[in-house]
Amino acid sequence: MTLADDPAPAPPECPITTGITSRGLIAILRAPTAAHFPAIADTLLDAGIHAIEVTLTTHGALRCIRELTAAYGREALIGAGTVLTADQAQACVDAGARFLVSPAAAPDVVRTARAAGVAAYPGALTPTEIHAAGRAGVPAVKLFPASAVSPRYVSDLSGPLPGIPLIPTGGISLTDIPAWIAAGAAAVGLGTPLIGTAATEGADDRLTTRCRRALAAVSESRAAR
Repeated sequence: MTLADDPAPAPPECPITTGITSRGLIAILRAPTAAHFPAIADTLLDAGIHAIEVTLTTHGALRCIRELTAAYGREALIGAGTVLTADQAQACVDAGARFLVSPAAAPDVVRTARAAGVAAYPGALTPTEIHAAGRAGVPAVKLFPASAVSPRYVSDLSGPLPGIPLIPTGGISLTDIPAWIAAGAAAVGLGTPLIGTAATEGADDRLTTRCRRALAAVSESRAAR
């Protein structure tokens, strides 16, 4: 068998991933505590952002995932971020997380997610890492940290590594969104540039405005592709 006879498999069909990429945004909630996250989730959903990642570095993250899942059911896609071990992954699944995001490959997380029927997005940066993640059969790969490269990196990868959806995350501003989407990103992950001080001070009208700007940027960039 030659290398040409052994192409990377196409990403599996995943309704969770389709739901995320349909709007092109994951809102990432990270703070010392999750106290303001329910109010932020209300604002995000009202503005049209329905994929919400609660990072495990936040105190009370699992309880928050459980509460948000119970409150919004199928209305929102609630996931967990910074998931690094199988035990963490299982705890997130048990809390109701529908997708698990990691900053690195974390194969144990991928296996746990697959067994539970939820999506896993491992972190990768180099072509070798991205190819390996694709070979593992994940529905999408978190390109992290996106600030280490440029949007052209996504388009450059599309030639040798077609068919692996990439979700650039880390250091993406609202004004950067059009370039990443135009380059072929399946979605973008946005933390502080979207959430701002709401994570520590509470949601306000400025958060709504940023959400609408972000969604418009995705929509307009896709229309122009």
